[in-house]
Amino acid sequence: MILSSKINKFEFKNPILVASGTYGYGDEVKNIVNVNKLGGIVTKSVTIKPREGNPPPRICETPSGMLNSIGLANLGVDSFCEEKLPTLNQIDTNVIINIAGSTFKEYLDILEKLELKNPNCIGYEINISCPNVKAGGMEFGVSCEMTENLTKELKKNTDKMIIMKLSPNVTSIQDIAIAAEQGGADAVSAINTIVGMSIDINTRKVKLSTNYGGLSGPAIHPIAIANVHKISKVVSIPIIGIGGISNANDVIEFILAGADLVQIGTMNYQNPNIGVEILDDLNEYCRINKINKLSDIKDSIEYYEK
Repeated sequence: MILSSKINKFEFKNPILVASGTYGYGDEVKNIVNVNKLGGIVTKSVTIKPREGNPPPRICETPSGMLNSIGLANLGVDSFCEEKLPTLNQIDTNVIINIAGSTFKEYLDILEKLELKNPNCIGYEINISCPNVKAGGMEFGVSCEMTENLTKELKKNTDKMIIMKLSPNVTSIQDIAIAAEQGGADAVSAINTIVGMSIDINTRKVKLSTNYGGLSGPAIHPIAIANVHKISKVVSIPIIGIGGISNANDVIEFILAGADLVQIGTMNYQNPNIGVEILDDLNEYCRINKINKLSDIKDSIEYYEK
């Protein structure tokens, strides 16, 4: 069975990636997970300056998921290059660096600093869809014009992949995906978290310091599937499906809906090795269903007649 996939010139040994913000910088789990078996690692977001993130409480569990309002806490691009890139450059799988900014200039400055270091990564995932910060991010993610223009500018400055990460918190995710494609994006990833809120009924306090946060986990899986399917009908570039993956069936469902690759997020907190474990089940699914290549089932679902 062949689990490998290809986006442009880049080969992925399997469709399993780990999502930004859920696997640290990729080196924190090296003693408990063989990350080289994964199809790829997406680092946590890197910003132009170090960020402490939002004040606590900034995470809480919900039924079948969790709310987070971390606020893009990270080392900043300079420290990332100095402290994290050397280790990431040694990992024997694809590395994608997630970039987050508040302005066009910040995105471009971060990319320039990274490119000067010639990192051993295949591309950059551009976070234009974070609901947990007060400025930037979502400003780009809700505007077709800004998405297209930002994508164009980033593409001018690198030969590596540009993956635009899309938000479900928009009127039409299809329109944003089209804008990314028109801007020259090599792929889109979808979806980022969904805006949510939780209240402690005993204390009558909200559970997050920012009131609202991003909902992730199995609870959003059907929403993610629907969004990936909608996107697949309007763009020709590859799609990386994200949202509530907890087993091999969820991965297969994303591929059937039109995804080329997937990212596992929230469930990494419960089991950092889940991505590697799912690979055996994907092979078994292919064997039982006599599928030679997993990517052959992409967008092969049947519909009820109208």
